[in-house]
Amino acid sequence: MGKRTLFLVVVLIISGLFSGKISASEPTEHSRAEQDSIHAASNHAPAEHGQTKNGKVDITAVAFEHILDSHYWHFWGEGHDAVALPLPCIIYSNKAGFKFFSSGVFHHGHESYGNYSLVNEEIVSSDPEEKVTDLSITKNVMQLFISAALLFWLFTSIAKAYKTTGVTSAPKGKQSFFEPLITFVRDDIAKDNIGAKSGKFTPYLLTVFFLILINNVLGMIPIGANLTGNIAFTFVLAACTLIITNINGNKGYWMHILLPPVPKALYPMMIPLEILGIFTKPFALMIRLFANMTAGHIIVISLIGLIFYFETLWISPVSVAFTLFIDVLECLVAVLQAYIFTLLTAQFIGAAVADHHHEEGHGSEEHAAH
Repeated sequence: MGKRTLFLVVVLIISGLFSGKISASEPTEHSRAEQDSIHAASNHAPAEHGQTKNGKVDITAVAFEHILDSHYWHFWGEGHDAVALPLPCIIYSNKAGFKFFSSGVFHHGHESYGNYSLVNEEIVSSDPEEKVTDLSITKNVMQLFISAALLFWLFTSIAKAYKTTGVTSAPKGKQSFFEPLITFVRDDIAKDNIGAKSGKFTPYLLTVFFLILINNVLGMIPIGANLTGNIAFTFVLAACTLIITNINGNKGYWMHILLPPVPKALYPMMIPLEILGIFTKPFALMIRLFANMTAGHIIVISLIGLIFYFETLWISPVSVAFTLFIDVLECLVAVLQAYIFTLLTAQFIGAAVADHHHEEGHGSEEHAAH
C-alpha cells in the first residue's frame, strides 16, 4: 500500500506540472490585454524582485522569500534571470470545479491566467461570485513529499538489510550510520520516559524524530524549503502529539486533570488550569520548533545582507565569519530541535500512560490528613 500511495503522489505531481494547457480555461482577449499592460508595467518598474526602488538589494524581501511558502521553487537569480521551478496549481471553484495547471502561467505573479491571479501566494478569482479554494502543491508541500519519499526509501532499505543479514551481524552502509540514532530514540527517549509500554509509541517517536531532522537539514540548504519553520507543519505535528497523548491517557491521568489531588476548595482554579495544560504543552512544542528554525534562517540571511547594506567589501570578513559560526550552530540546532520535540512528546505520553496508583494513594492520605 505504501508503494501505491507514493506512485499516486508522483503521478499527481507530474500531471499538475503539465496539465495547464489541457484543464485550465484559456485567457480571453480582454484578459490578454490586461496581461500585456501588467507585463509592460512590470518591465518599466523601477526595481526588480528582491530590490528596492533605488536599486539596492532588499534583504527583507530575500529573507521572507526563503522562509515563506511559495508556488515556485526558486533556485537562484533575480527578476528575468531567475531560475525557478513552477509547481502544480490545484484549485477548486464553485463554478468550474477542479482545475489543474502550472504556476508558470503567472510569471512570478506579474500576470493573470483567465479569471485567476496570484495574490500574496494565494490564487484568487477576478469574479466576485466565484469562490476559489487553493489546494496547490506549494514549495513546502513538495519538500514534504520529498522528505516522506526519502524516509520511506531509507527505512525500507534498512529493514530489508536487517532481514537479509540479521540483527546480530555488524551493520553496514546506511545501517551503521542510522542504527545509533534509532537505538538512541528507542532506548534513551522512548523507554526511559514511557517505560514498559514504550514499544507501542516507538514507531511514532522515530517518525517524528527523523521527519523533523531531515527537514531541518534540507532547510539549511540555500535552495531548500523552510518546512519546519512553517507554523502549519509544526501545528500538525503538535496536534498529532496532543491526540496520541490524550487518546492513550489512562484513568489516573484523567483523574489527575479532572479531580486533582488538592483540597476541594481549589478545584475551581486547578481544574481549568489542568485542562488548559492539555493544550499549552503541545502549543509550546509547536512554537519552539517554528521559532528556532525560522530565527536561524533570518539571522544567516541578515548577516550576509550586511555586505549589500553597507555596500563595501570591508564588512565581508566579519559577515562571512559570523555566518559560518551561525551555520555551524544551526547544524547543532537541527539535531537538537528534533531531539527536544521527540523527548517532550515521549514525556507527555509517559505521563499519560504511567501508573498513578502511588500518587493516588499518596493523595488520598493527604486528603485523610486534612
